Parts: sequence; structure tokens; C-alpha cells
Amino acid sequence: MAEVIRMPKMSDTMTEGVIVSWLKKVGDDIKPGDILAEVETDKATMELENYVKGTLLHIGIPAGGSVPVDALIAIVGQKGDDISALLNGANAPVAATKTEDNKIETTANATSTPTAPIANTSIDSRVKASPLAKKIADEKGIDINSVSGSGDGGRIVKRDVETYTPTSKGGSKINITLPTVIGQESFEEVPVSQMRKVIARRLSESKHTAPHFYLTMSINMDKAIEARKSMLEYSPVKISVNDIIIKAVAGALRKNPAANASWLGDKIRYNHHINIGVAVAIEDGLIVPVVKFADSKSLSHISAEVKELAEKAKNKKLQPNEFEGNTFTISNLGMFGIDEFTAIINSPDACILAVGAAKETVIVENGQMKIANVMKVTLSCDHRVVDGAVGSAFLKTLKELLENPVKLLV
Repeated sequence: MAEVIRMPKMSDTMTEGVIVSWLKKVGDDIKPGDILAEVETDKATMELENYVKGTLLHIGIPAGGSVPVDALIAIVGQKGDDISALLNGANAPVAATKTEDNKIETTANATSTPTAPIANTSIDSRVKASPLAKKIADEKGIDINSVSGSGDGGRIVKRDVETYTPTSKGGSKINITLPTVIGQESFEEVPVSQMRKVIARRLSESKHTAPHFYLTMSINMDKAIEARKSMLEYSPVKISVNDIIIKAVAGALRKNPAANASWLGDKIRYNHHINIGVAVAIEDGLIVPVVKFADSKSLSHISAEVKELAEKAKNKKLQPNEFEGNTFTISNLGMFGIDEFTAIINSPDACILAVGAAKETVIVENGQMKIANVMKVTLSCDHRVVDGAVGSAFLKTLKELLENPVKLLV
């Protein structure tokens, strides 16, 4: 019994297809696996594979013609079958089959009247290969011209490329024997600690509820590094670059109080005090001890306090009052060699500053190239509280303070 071949839906957005070329002609005996035609969809040119054994009795659309999905494009049956009923009948339910190459072949027992008779088609005379074969050859780095075709007229099809074995210049096959690798898959599952659970919950809530946006700025740290060297000659404690950044952030917040804010759901809190949270990595995760009233403390005071808080954090001896009450947070990964990154806001803060490493970089200053220690910082902002102009103003002030650290003293 003759069967109808309809235009399959070869992509989720396809509404019609164009017959690029027919690879079989009326009267040809065909079998499952044969490629009937090349079809251009809205995304690619694909092969239309046959799933019916018999003779191609009718082609309903010429090469170059387009038809909507499910329209009749061919009829397959036995020689002598009467196909007039199929040509003149109404559309019937369509059965679809998805192939291993994500192609879809459809058949039905009846169809609509064809739109046009078959026309002669020509195949590229340079390389007789299907688009899928060319695509696979390109992905595998195979010269399509070196592949022998097993299709009609020597046409190269998918199986020819998949079974192709390269040869040496002398024509002999290249035999590669790969060593046998024996391995054993293994893993370890560790229960989630209460600290990690809290971290996961709070960060998930922050990322999914606070509309983050990010502002990145490059800062020349040459003067800050030089100032640190001078400070170390007089400071009772070893002041770090991170301590200078904390002091500068506190100063920038004092001049830009709108960034020193918190989201409380039905209201915004603009904090008059400046408590800087400093992210510290410990074995169980991340904890944020707080340097309170940071803008009122000296660099040596900040340095000693940060070291004490970090030590307590690593020994799990922090008291609740030492990791609560932050109004702004700093996360510094510069000591790990990270150039730049973005951080998730430490709720209820409106902002968090991600600090990268200060690295020697070629810059242009007054029309001259020079080497400078450049540090990139990225401010993550809660757009419900902080607008781009506020965040930009804060970063501008921070840059001024770090590039001219003497301003931290006045």
C-alpha cells in the first residue's frame, strides 16, 4: 500500500521547508536509510531520510520549492499502485518518527493535493556530499575531498565520513594503537555543615531577590603601595594593602552615604555609621567579621583588629556581635592572584566590593606609556537601593583616595 511522505518538522521553530535537491527520482527503488532529499530549514540544511521500503512513485515539490510542515512532498509504494486517492484526498493524521540525528520523518495515509510537479535538480559538481556529511567532516577535521562516497553517483553521505580512515602520503592506512587505561571512579560525600547551610541559604536569597548590577573600575595603586612602605616604618603593626582599602572604602562611604544603605523590604535604611564587613575564608565556608566605625579608626587600629577577627574566625571563636551589624562588605581575592570577579551582595547591605590583585600593567599617562600597579575592583549593587550614578560616584571617590592616599589622613 502506498504511503505519503510529508514535510517533517526538523526544528522546534520550523514552519516550512525548502527542497534544496532531490537525491532520488520517480521510479527509483528505495529502502530505509536512503536519503531522499536535502531540506533547508530555518536553522540548517538537513537530510531527509527514508523509512519506507518500496518505489518512489511521486514527487510533489520541485527542487527550490518550499512547502509548509506536514504538506505532501512524495509518495512511496509498489510499482503499479493507484495513488490518485492519495493525491486527491484530504489531509490525514500524521505519524512522526525522530531519527538519531534529530531529523524527523513523517508519513500518513492521505494528503492534500501537491503544489507542483517534480523538476530536474543538479547537485554540486565540485564535491558530491550531503550537508550533514560536510558538517561532520568539518567537525572532525577531515578533508571531504579525500573521502570516497558510497551514495548514488559517488555521493558522500554521513556513513562515509563516520567510517573514514585517514591514510599516509604513501597511501597506506595509519594504524594507531591506544594504550589501555584502567581507572576506578570514586567520590566522597560530606554532610553539609550548618555554617555552609546558612551561607547557601543567605546567598541564594540575595542572588534571587536582590536585582544585582555591577560596576568595574581600574585603580592605579602605585602611590598606595609606596605609602604603605613608609607607614611600615612607623606603624606598631604590619599594615596590609587590604587595610588601606578598608580605610579608603570607609572614607568613600562617608562622602557617598547613599551607598551605605540596607534594603529592609518596605523601607530603605540609610546608615549614619560605617561598619565594614570583611569576608574571610575558613574551612567550613565564608564568614564576614565586622570592623565597626571603620571611618573613625586609624590604619594601624584597623590592621590589628582585622588580624584579630580573622584569627578568631579561623578558630571558630567569633562572637555574634563580631560578625553582625555590617553596613557594607569587602571581598578581596587579590592575594590569590585573581584579576577581577563579581561578588554576591551580603544582605541586607546594598553593596559589596570585589577586589582583585594589583598587577603590573602598561598604562598611558600624559601621552606616555609607563608601568603601573593596577587593581580592578567591581561593585555589586542592589538596584532596589543604589542606582548607577550612586555606585559610580562611590567608586570615583574610592579611586581618588587610593590613588592619593594622603587624603586618608586629612
